[in-house]
Amino acid sequence: MDDPAEFLRRYERATNSHDIARLAPLIAADASYWFTDGSHHGRDDVLAAIARTFRTITDETYSLSEVAWLYRDADHVACRYRFRWSGTVDGRSASGAGRGTAVLIRSADGWQVQHEHLSH
Repeated sequence: MDDPAEFLRRYERATNSHDIARLAPLIAADASYWFTDGSHHGRDDVLAAIARTFRTITDETYSLSEVAWLYRDADHVACRYRFRWSGTVDGRSASGAGRGTAVLIRSADGWQVQHEHLSH
Protein backbone atom coordinates (compact mmCIF):
# COMPACT_ATOMS: atom_id res chain seq x y z
CA MET A 1 0.00 0.00 0.00
CA ASP A 2 1.84 3.06 -1.25
CA ASP A 3 -0.91 5.63 -0.74
CA PRO A 4 -0.92 7.27 2.72
CA ALA A 5 -4.54 8.37 2.21
CA GLU A 6 -5.57 4.73 1.72
CA PHE A 7 -3.56 3.84 4.83
CA LEU A 8 -5.58 6.38 6.86
CA ARG A 9 -8.82 4.84 5.57
CA ARG A 10 -7.52 1.40 6.57
CA TYR A 11 -6.55 2.76 10.01
CA GLU A 12 -10.04 4.23 10.40
CA ARG A 13 -11.66 0.88 9.45
CA ALA A 14 -9.37 -1.01 11.84
CA THR A 15 -10.26 1.41 14.64
CA ASN A 16 -13.95 0.91 13.97
CA SER A 17 -13.52 -2.87 14.06
CA HIS A 18 -12.54 -2.58 17.77
CA ASP A 19 -10.07 -5.38 17.06
CA ILE A 20 -6.69 -4.63 18.62
CA ALA A 21 -5.10 -7.33 16.45
CA ARG A 22 -6.12 -5.38 13.32
CA LEU A 23 -4.67 -2.16 14.70
CA ALA A 24 -1.37 -3.57 15.97
CA PRO A 25 0.45 -3.84 12.62
CA LEU A 26 -0.60 -0.29 11.72
CA ILE A 27 1.23 1.22 14.71
CA ALA A 28 5.02 1.53 14.83
CA ALA A 29 6.79 -0.42 17.60
CA ASP A 30 8.16 2.81 19.10
CA ALA A 31 5.08 4.95 18.45
CA SER A 32 4.00 7.78 20.72
CA TYR A 33 0.37 8.83 21.05
CA TRP A 34 -0.87 11.89 22.91
CA PHE A 35 -4.50 11.65 23.96
CA THR A 36 -6.60 13.77 26.27
CA ASP A 37 -6.06 11.19 29.02
CA GLY A 38 -2.28 11.18 28.70
CA SER A 39 0.75 10.21 26.65
CA HIS A 40 1.45 6.65 25.60
CA HIS A 41 4.78 5.35 24.33
CA GLY A 42 5.47 2.12 22.49
CA ARG A 43 3.01 -0.05 20.60
CA ASP A 44 1.95 -2.08 23.66
CA ASP A 45 1.20 1.03 25.74
CA VAL A 46 -0.66 2.65 22.83
CA LEU A 47 -2.74 -0.49 22.21
CA ALA A 48 -3.55 -0.75 25.92
CA ALA A 49 -4.82 2.85 25.88
CA ILE A 50 -6.91 2.18 22.78
CA ALA A 51 -8.33 -1.00 24.36
CA ARG A 52 -9.37 1.04 27.42
CA THR A 53 -11.16 3.46 25.10
CA PHE A 54 -12.97 0.55 23.41
CA ARG A 55 -14.14 -0.66 26.84
CA THR A 56 -15.21 2.85 27.89
CA ILE A 57 -16.97 3.84 24.65
CA THR A 58 -18.92 0.81 23.51
CA ASP A 59 -20.13 0.72 19.91
CA GLU A 60 -17.76 3.58 19.10
CA THR A 61 -17.67 4.88 15.55
CA TYR A 62 -14.59 6.96 14.69
CA SER A 63 -14.16 9.05 11.55
CA LEU A 64 -11.59 11.38 10.04
CA SER A 65 -12.30 14.35 7.79
CA GLU A 66 -10.58 17.43 6.36
CA VAL A 67 -7.25 15.61 6.05
CA ALA A 68 -4.46 18.02 5.07
CA TRP A 69 -1.06 16.67 4.09
CA LEU A 70 1.64 18.80 5.71
CA TYR A 71 4.71 16.89 4.56
CA ARG A 72 5.30 13.98 2.21
CA ASP A 73 8.35 12.15 0.99
CA ALA A 74 8.90 8.52 0.02
CA ASP A 75 9.04 7.23 3.61
CA HIS A 76 7.51 9.93 5.86
CA VAL A 77 4.19 11.74 5.93
CA ALA A 78 2.68 14.28 8.32
CA CYS A 79 -0.98 15.24 8.25
CA ARG A 80 -3.64 16.99 10.28
CA TYR A 81 -7.35 16.24 10.35
CA ARG A 82 -10.61 16.57 12.19
CA PHE A 83 -12.00 13.55 14.01
CA ARG A 84 -15.42 12.63 15.32
CA TRP A 85 -16.54 9.79 17.50
CA SER A 86 -19.86 8.55 18.81
CA GLY A 87 -20.85 5.61 20.96
CA THR A 88 -22.24 4.62 24.32
CA VAL A 89 -20.62 5.62 27.61
CA ASP A 90 -22.14 4.30 30.85
CA GLY A 91 -25.31 3.32 28.99
CA ARG A 92 -25.84 6.75 27.41
CA SER A 93 -25.23 8.04 23.90
CA ALA A 94 -22.12 10.19 23.73
CA SER A 95 -20.08 11.89 21.05
CA GLY A 96 -17.15 14.19 20.60
CA ALA A 97 -14.87 15.78 18.08
CA GLY A 98 -11.50 17.39 17.84
CA ARG A 99 -8.33 17.83 15.86
CA GLY A 100 -5.56 15.38 15.19
CA THR A 101 -2.05 15.31 13.85
CA ALA A 102 -0.28 12.15 12.69
CA VAL A 103 3.19 11.26 11.50
CA LEU A 104 3.36 8.13 9.34
CA ILE A 105 6.48 6.19 8.44
CA ARG A 106 6.95 3.57 5.78
CA SER A 107 8.30 0.31 7.21
CA ALA A 108 9.12 -2.93 5.41
CA ASP A 109 5.45 -3.88 5.93
CA GLY A 110 3.99 -0.59 4.66
CA TRP A 111 2.83 2.58 6.38
CA GLN A 112 2.56 2.78 10.17
CA VAL A 113 1.58 5.50 12.62
CA GLN A 114 4.71 6.80 14.37
CA HIS A 115 2.94 9.57 16.30
CA GLU A 116 -0.63 10.70 16.81
CA HIS A 117 -1.85 13.69 18.80
CA LEU A 118 -5.58 14.11 19.38
CA SER A 119 -7.05 17.13 21.14
CA HIS A 120 -10.50 18.57 21.71
